[in-house]
Amino acid sequence: MKIIDHAVQITNEYIDQMPKKLRKKYGQFFTSKETAVFMAQLLNIPEEKEEISILDPGAGSGILSVALIDRLQGMTKLKRIRLVCYENDPNVLDLLKANLNWACQSSSIEIVYQIISDNYILSQMEDYNSMFGANLVPNKYDFVIGNPPYMKIPKDAPEALAMPDVCYGAPNLYFLFAAMSLFNLNENGEMVYIIPRSWTSGAYFRRFREKFLTEGALEYIHLFVSRDKVFEKESVLQETIIIKVKKTRKKPEKIIVTSTKSNADFSDITKFEAPYSTVVSGDALYVYLVTGPEEVETLNCLNQWKDTLPNLGMKMKTGLTVDFRNRDVLRDEAEEKAVPLFYAQHIKDGKVNFPVGKEHEYIVTDQKGLLQKNVNYLFVKRFTAKEEHRRLQCGVYLARKNPEYTEISTQNKLNFICGLQDLSECVVYGLYVLFNSTLYDGYYRILNGSTQVNSTEVNSMPVPPLNIIESMGKKLIQSKDMSEKMCDKILRSFV
Repeated sequence: MKIIDHAVQITNEYIDQMPKKLRKKYGQFFTSKETAVFMAQLLNIPEEKEEISILDPGAGSGILSVALIDRLQGMTKLKRIRLVCYENDPNVLDLLKANLNWACQSSSIEIVYQIISDNYILSQMEDYNSMFGANLVPNKYDFVIGNPPYMKIPKDAPEALAMPDVCYGAPNLYFLFAAMSLFNLNENGEMVYIIPRSWTSGAYFRRFREKFLTEGALEYIHLFVSRDKVFEKESVLQETIIIKVKKTRKKPEKIIVTSTKSNADFSDITKFEAPYSTVVSGDALYVYLVTGPEEVETLNCLNQWKDTLPNLGMKMKTGLTVDFRNRDVLRDEAEEKAVPLFYAQHIKDGKVNFPVGKEHEYIVTDQKGLLQKNVNYLFVKRFTAKEEHRRLQCGVYLARKNPEYTEISTQNKLNFICGLQDLSECVVYGLYVLFNSTLYDGYYRILNGSTQVNSTEVNSMPVPPLNIIESMGKKLIQSKDMSEKMCDKILRSFV
């Protein structure tokens, strides 16, 4: 029996008898054997090394540490492993000790391990911030391997206050762990983490990305095609990736990107090398998770344009009315002072139809925050199903279709693009060409793996100059064809 097999066996016994509610309290989801073995193989460990130091933050039952120890058994020159595991869940400490003791007994290499039951973030706050009382020489490691806790915490939580340089708003523990792990590495040391992909884009994670991708170099990304097959025993629906980062400011020319359908079979793997500058790009250091040359072509094709919607005096915003919080002002039928309330259901075949006979299609209110001018917009659905053909689904709204209203409202499951100046019909149709094209839909899917269309990310996407958008709109109006195929044809004639 391999060392890892024993650890997996008793970990599964623990999972079966320990209520998920108690484990969820610590945000811990256990790594599968196959994933742990794969992660351990990603680290580049020099053959001549005689001693190495390893950190496993949020160690859980120690599966990742044991998988790495198992892998190291084939290194004939390696004499000693120094392992430090952080784990502050008292329910799992005995299991962690048992697994590490088994590994020590079974290993042909000397292992010296330490379990630290302190809070991983708070216990290093002074060192991280170079505060009074900090260690002159903080503990550093050759390698970090981790599956950090996934848990949102308040913006004034002690952990968030301990790492102000990477926090914006209410953070998640997983990226605080990742930033601290990079801090814990020796120069040119390597870390392998399995984490959600949410940090790769958006303003919320910008501070983290700026620090993480400035002080470290992203060398390897592994994607899971099926998001429900990564932590199967835990029933986690999370868009999860594996990353390998080297602590260096020197960036590689290429990043290796691989993918598998699940966590169970890493033999059926696709591999692709992408230019670093294509994957990590822009002032906000977004990470574009490309899986093949077609997606690189999509990025390169659109990145030739340097404008964004805000640069051109436009912006995508989220609908104003949260209907379930404003039930008292909603109406099913038109009445005096009522104005239209638009939902995603009003979008069909590229156009916005009103009314369609659904409930609560009207709103009667004096609240300015729930009302907007009746002018031309591009409406874009905020939510789509995972299996749907398109992530970006939009419709042209023309004010002249509802001339009796000076104001309208939009439900918050709908996004809309507006301008500092009212948008002409040609501009709105031109925006439709962009966002109804396969190129822009593909770009957004690379940028964001969720089913929610995030206005911050759309506002960061490259768009052509205003005169080109207007020209695209004129061509679409002349064609009288709102199809994706026509939008692709028009867009391709300008790129």
